[in-house]
Amino acid sequence: CVQDCAGVWGGSMVEDECGLCNGNGPYPGYDCEGNLSNIQNGLIPEEYSINNIYPNPFNPVTNIEFGLPENAFVQIKVYDIKGRQIATLMNSFQFAGYYSLSWDANDSPSGVYFIDMTSEGFKQTRQVVLMK
Repeated sequence: CVQDCAGVWGGSMVEDECGLCNGNGPYPGYDCEGNLSNIQNGLIPEEYSINNIYPNPFNPVTNIEFGLPENAFVQIKVYDIKGRQIATLMNSFQFAGYYSLSWDANDSPSGVYFIDMTSEGFKQTRQVVLMK
């Protein structure tokens, strides 16, 4: 494409990373289509995920870290070993990024629980153990 820029502009211009002759590339923080490019510098995750649950086993509070690659409606619920819903930790729209929330299981008995995250076609379940 340098030849195209050279042919059009008399040989003194080159193509930038967005394909424009003698352009300056994308505006800082954006890609060539005008979308935020914070994924590249780690501010926005590349995929949905529950990243970490700690401590695990826990008594009585555990922290849940998760990531959203795009703005989305998110539900995070807790289920017991029998599949009964114990708590709703999040049920709202969130912006893309990394998050952390806590579950205080002080009113729940010792046992195995499941943290379930659902959002925009994504579903992940992680196991935690409450030991009192």
